[in-house]
Amino acid sequence: MRKTTIAGTTITGAMALILMAGTSQALAAPAVVASIKPVHALVSAVMAGVGEPTLLVSGSASPHTYALRPSDAGNLQNAEIVFWTGHGMETFLEDALDTLAPGATTIALSQIDGLTLLPTREGGAFEPHAHDDEHDHAHDDAHDHDDHDHDHDHDHDHDHDHDHDHDDHYHAAHDHDDHDHDDHSRDDHAHHDHAHGGPDMHFWLDPDNAALMVDAIARSLAEADPENAEAYEANAEAERGRLADLAAELEAELAPVADRPFIVFHDAYQYFEQRFGLSVAGSVTVSPEIMPGAQRINQLRARVADAGAVCIFAEPQFEPAIIAAIAEGSALRTGILDPEGADLEPGADLYAALLRGLSADLVDCLSATAP
Repeated sequence: MRKTTIAGTTITGAMALILMAGTSQALAAPAVVASIKPVHALVSAVMAGVGEPTLLVSGSASPHTYALRPSDAGNLQNAEIVFWTGHGMETFLEDALDTLAPGATTIALSQIDGLTLLPTREGGAFEPHAHDDEHDHAHDDAHDHDDHDHDHDHDHDHDHDHDHDHDDHYHAAHDHDDHDHDDHSRDDHAHHDHAHGGPDMHFWLDPDNAALMVDAIARSLAEADPENAEAYEANAEAERGRLADLAAELEAELAPVADRPFIVFHDAYQYFEQRFGLSVAGSVTVSPEIMPGAQRINQLRARVADAGAVCIFAEPQFEPAIIAAIAEGSALRTGILDPEGADLEPGADLYAALLRGLSADLVDCLSATAP
């Protein structure tokens, strides 16, 4: 009779099958890696009862500045499926997927058919960060840009109306199913999309997009693991229901402060703003990799006065001193918004906690200044 050794104990083959029966479902699950907490949360919800995905960007780290650790490299090498948002957000994965996970199926969720994508906002209150950096380090050339700055101030007059007209800019990420998810040899400048007119990659902050992400995650998992396909679909259906309830809850909560203008640290929230009709007045920087210079801070102080902004929000991953400098000498209240769940425990419940946290922080700051 064939014998098997488990934990140093020799047992018969029949007994081994009995002992392993309770874990067969976990053994059948594919090795899944998710890039950031919001993606990991949705994948976890779909995999509930079947397996656990591995998270790359944990703790309070930001995908904008993250560097892979040796343990991350090992997880990617062992992965069968990798879920990430796609080119323009997790820049640390741009080359790593080719080199560390060449045999894995990689799912760029930004390429989901029907997903709502918005263009990165630039100009006026949403200034391209490259100008800030150039101005801050130009020293003697700084004064040469005074006329340029006045042009931006003129543009600011139109920003508030622009913020409420993004439905015209909504577009579906069509025809992406034809793309090869394993092809990471795209344009050499793909990683600059976030700052140079590519799509805004914070699309998970719209719960309607999250529902589409859940569907795509379930389809991908079912294809890789057909034995658990029914479980993935059942979990996805339950998660879609929870997302619909969450959206209705947040609509009611945010409605009383929807017309109160505010400024954010970086332009990460337009999906949330558009979905719930909020009144953003601008951002400190388009992309957080480069901090704004003195001229940008002065522009935002003027913007606060012009737009009547009542709150400015920092983020937990980045230095809040800039926010304090902008708010100094004004009645502007300060708060913190977290678009990625930096301080939240990873898992299936994180997504709802993330959006509820955004709503609560906005309501807390904006309602406190209501007349």
